[in-house]
Amino acid sequence: MLNSKKVALVTASTRGIGLAIVKKLAEDGMTVYMAVRRMDAAQLIADELNAKGADVRTVFFDAYDEDCYKTMIGKSEKQSGRLDVLVNNFGTSDPHEDLTIEDTEYETFRRIVDVNLESVFRASQDAIPLLEKNDGGSIINIASIGGAVPDISQIAYGTSKAAIVYMTKMIAVQLARKNIRCNCILPGMIATDAVQANLSGNFKEVFMKNTPISRMGKPEEIAAAVSYFASEGAAYVTGQSLEVAGGFGLATPVFGDLAGAANKR
Repeated sequence: MLNSKKVALVTASTRGIGLAIVKKLAEDGMTVYMAVRRMDAAQLIADELNAKGADVRTVFFDAYDEDCYKTMIGKSEKQSGRLDVLVNNFGTSDPHEDLTIEDTEYETFRRIVDVNLESVFRASQDAIPLLEKNDGGSIINIASIGGAVPDISQIAYGTSKAAIVYMTKMIAVQLARKNIRCNCILPGMIATDAVQANLSGNFKEVFMKNTPISRMGKPEEIAAAVSYFASEGAAYVTGQSLEVAGGFGLATPVFGDLAGAANKR
């Protein structure tokens, strides 16, 4: 039976930001497809959420597999007959190989930039006919504050995320007459398992020192921003980039060193 509820699809969503987005959109009353590689893990999560009244489903997604983009969107069409919200959450990097322009191998740079951009381009392109069939919808891209504020390393990741910010604007302009909106969220340092595992304590401490709201963000705070862009309250909002980063990059470059010296110049 075709779905009468709004339908969302979230890529890379078995943990961290992606999982928080799935939970929030399900809480908002949507049918949510978890588009993932780890199907067993996703099904366990879906079963747990569905036992509490949600409508969460799973579909295979591998960002490196060109064929899976169409089949991913196709499952939503076959099962639900519609798609209202696409959240392009997938993104990858390797802080041990994605370094400065001097120290990063070109193959590493190409691989990271290619898959990060491909995941947004292909998923969005394949979703357009289904979004248009339902008289429009919302594409929400998850970029990074690193796409707005140049970093001391991770040249590939930062470049790809900056490109996603610009691609968001291009998609927004090109699809506006089809009533398809496209917006972008730029998370700062978010307390996910990946951040905890891949970044040193010293790096995190320095980052927090230079973040006006001096703590890590929560995945749920990114999910709340996605919920807004997906809502009717944002029906007149497109092409926008929302930084959910605690003010990182907003203050004076010496904020971390001078924060305790206000009014003592």
